[in-house]
Amino acid sequence: MSFVTSEKMLLDAQKGGYAVGAFNVENMEMVMAVIAAAEELRAPLMLQTTPSTIKYAGLDMYLSNVKTAAERASVPVCLHLDHGDSFDLAMRALRTGYTSIMIDGSHNVFEENIAVTKAVADACRPSGIPVEAELGKVGGKEDDLDGGEGNGYTDPLEAKEFVERTSVTSLAVAIGTAHGVYKGVPKLDLDRLAEIRKVVDIPLVLHGASGLSEEAVVESIKRGICKVNFATELRIAYTDGVKEFLAANPDAFDPKKYGKVAMEHVKEIVETRMKMCGCTGRV
Repeated sequence: MSFVTSEKMLLDAQKGGYAVGAFNVENMEMVMAVIAAAEELRAPLMLQTTPSTIKYAGLDMYLSNVKTAAERASVPVCLHLDHGDSFDLAMRALRTGYTSIMIDGSHNVFEENIAVTKAVADACRPSGIPVEAELGKVGGKEDDLDGGEGNGYTDPLEAKEFVERTSVTSLAVAIGTAHGVYKGVPKLDLDRLAEIRKVVDIPLVLHGASGLSEEAVVESIKRGICKVNFATELRIAYTDGVKEFLAANPDAFDPKKYGKVAMEHVKEIVETRMKMCGCTGRV
């Protein structure tokens, strides 16, 4: 259908009371599997790469892969830089052709976070590329990202000031989620989320959604979340598919054969999460 930015799809989600699923991808097979799920369910789609993933293959490699797949697809597809950790990386992603950028200055103090976020937003605006930022601290570990133990919840009044001063187009908030695999059952501060939504009018983003219950995701969407990130679950699904095939076929050596099984595992979890987000049948 088209290779698009995230702005319209997130505003549509905000108006429609659902969330867009944003899925981290590591290779060609994962890209194909996630897009296949989106096409089957007629859902808008955001594909994401982290700084660690980019180190693995390069911005241009992922752009070429996703853009080609998007041009073949019958649903809108966006390529998003997830947790961009510097102004330099954000600008390289912009120049390469990414259609959505996140600058994560959440590990900085408030004023420094504002400064780097505003710089990225100002640089991306002439190109019409939307910018996501993060305020508060989403804990846990994923790739090279270490959010610590968390508890740096987003303050609603700080969120209001942050958005007004940076002019970002979406905001990731910390309400009790964490990156990576949960060790217990996370307790989300949904009242805090509702308070943030009252004073911030741009789409809100939920990070660390892998492993959350359907009830937690649905309730978060009701309180203003318009984009939900999934990463760890997809990696686990892909790896489980490879392991399953090789366990049953120990002499196999054709990557295409175990790749197909891995893709089916990824597609299955993505479809489950898209239905949870309420974004199916929107295209």
